[in-house]
Amino acid sequence: MSIEQWPDIAGRIIRDADGQRHILPVRVYFEDTDAGGVVYHASYVRFAERGRTDFLRLLGTDARRLIDGSDSGEPAAFVVRRMMLDYVRPGRMDDLLEVETRVRELGGASVRLDQTISRDGERLVSAEVVVVLVSISGKPLRLSAAVREAFETYAESAKSSSV
Repeated sequence: MSIEQWPDIAGRIIRDADGQRHILPVRVYFEDTDAGGVVYHASYVRFAERGRTDFLRLLGTDARRLIDGSDSGEPAAFVVRRMMLDYVRPGRMDDLLEVETRVRELGGASVRLDQTISRDGERLVSAEVVVVLVSISGKPLRLSAAVREAFETYAESAKSSSV
């Protein structure tokens, strides 16, 4: 199966008056909920991970290319260093959610992202996430020129839209 068959499977990057961001639709399945049909708190962490992964893919790289070293020559991966979550409202089984990812700030080896998971425009969860690029041995690595350039477009948008 190729991306040509399912062009939106990784979501899409939106550019509008609110800046630039990645949007990934996510359906809530039975496995994502507790016994009452409410989204289990850890499921939001998985939804946010999917949003970050597909955002990276649409920027022109992906986790597999980082891990095999074809992006920078050295096998690497983004790992979560810090994640702060604010649970505002519950999601429920069969909801269609949107995971929005925005770049807030770039560091030497890190990227700070803001993520919002919403239903019909209503915020359910907000997350501030710091990811760090590390070698397979665990040593922090500077962002490659290609990865930095891809993220910088979105970081600049975030800075100008927050002023």
